[in-house]
Amino acid sequence: MELDNLYSSAHLFIAAIRVCDHRQAGRASVEDVCGLIGLSLEQGNFICKKLLEDGIIERVDGAFGTRLFIKDHLKIEEIPRKEKGSSLEEEIRKFQDSKKGFAQKIESLKAAQAEKKKSLFADVEKKLKEQLEKK
Repeated sequence: MELDNLYSSAHLFIAAIRVCDHRQAGRASVEDVCGLIGLSLEQGNFICKKLLEDGIIERVDGAFGTRLFIKDHLKIEEIPRKEKGSSLEEEIRKFQDSKKGFAQKIESLKAAQAEKKKSLFADVEKKLKEQLEKK
């Protein structure tokens, strides 16, 4: 099952929680919900995490496992209906920009180290000359 955006996924997930609550007397878990709607556990946990962050569902950890409860289903309407997915080229460009920034940072650190080394050798040479002049 392909889920195109979080809005429709949230509606589907909430409906599955309700069905699991009805079938299992209020014992809906992420595994049950994913099994009911045919999602992988990874996708289900991702959707669950987003819904938890938005305050739409509530998770209770107990002795018999983790259970999901609907907290405020009206907040689903606050989720944008169409998410703008970033294209592969944009992601590659972002990665390359961050890599360039990292390379520039490394170069500046190398230059600073070289300058420190140069000044240290100059100080040592100056002290040696002073000692030689005193003798």
